[in-house]
Amino acid sequence: MSTLSAITRAERFADSQGCRIPIFMAPMAGACPPSLAIAVAGAGGLGACGALLMSPPEIKRWAEEVRAVTHASFQMNLWIPDPSPPRDSKGEDAVRAFMRRWGPAVAVDAGDHLPLDFAAQCEAILEVRPAVISSIMGLYPPSIVSAVKSSGMQWYATATTVAEAVAAEQAGADVIVVQGMEAGGHRGCFDADQAELRAVGLFSLLPAVVDAVSVPVVATGGIADARGVAAALLLGASAVQIGTGFLRCPEAQLPAAWVDALAHTRPEQTTLTRAFSGRAGRSIDTAFVQAARAPDAPRPAPYPVQRGFTGPMRKAAARDNDIDRMQAWAGQSAALARAEPAGLLTQALWDETLSLMAKAR
Repeated sequence: MSTLSAITRAERFADSQGCRIPIFMAPMAGACPPSLAIAVAGAGGLGACGALLMSPPEIKRWAEEVRAVTHASFQMNLWIPDPSPPRDSKGEDAVRAFMRRWGPAVAVDAGDHLPLDFAAQCEAILEVRPAVISSIMGLYPPSIVSAVKSSGMQWYATATTVAEAVAAEQAGADVIVVQGMEAGGHRGCFDADQAELRAVGLFSLLPAVVDAVSVPVVATGGIADARGVAAALLLGASAVQIGTGFLRCPEAQLPAAWVDALAHTRPEQTTLTRAFSGRAGRSIDTAFVQAARAPDAPRPAPYPVQRGFTGPMRKAAARDNDIDRMQAWAGQSAALARAEPAGLLTQALWDETLSLMAKAR
């Protein structure tokens, strides 16, 4: 594929999405304040909201804050719910005892808190009517897909394998977001048990998905500079989605210890772990993560039970600015993230990509 055709395809796709630049912000639950989405959108990219942890009023308030500043497009993302997890009181007692070494005591009922009402969250997003509603961890049910289509929105479905991408297209997805295993945060696998077994790198997965589906493809996972953007476009992506690459921007509003650690984290210093939530996610390999995989450590409880058990530690870590107890998600290209305003970074990444690809002609 020529560099010119790759650029043309990307620019046309961005324009069709109401954007000027084919660089999108990843919808990172817990790390997507309106300020970051506003900055990315203001530069011509696509802002995003990971709404997993947000109630319907919070979803609406987030959209109102963004729209008070910009009329630019944005996406809102939800996890597709897992079945209710099995419970094991003996195993949970062991996890709670282990967590006591890392933070405040964990209440017996800390793992009982259920995820927010998915149907109510969907209803709130449909009411907000973003340009894009995206999914991860599975596919929206037909009723939601129908409502999205009738409202004039697009559905971006995250896929981590070729089979997931094909299933998403067959279910009506308008765009496939291909997530490589390099990505920071939670793996988007439809089957949580397969997250580590089917961990495919982006630049192997991307062209395979492009060849397997007929809808546009957005690449995400380990892209944090112009070299990654250019490579993804040449492999057939119509845009890229960046998460960790934006986390050092001031608009992300992350704890200083997390921001500082990203700058020094080599690819091999990130790892997949279930220690924070019970679902596999890529984190900086901190002291807590290392201890949680030691032979004598208890097996993490399933999601969302484990997330409840680690809550007190995560809260204390944020208060104390302690990276070793912090849920410090990071992709394998974390050290490429730049500590500069997100709007300037978005524009710079695209300018650098165009320059790089021009030299390759």
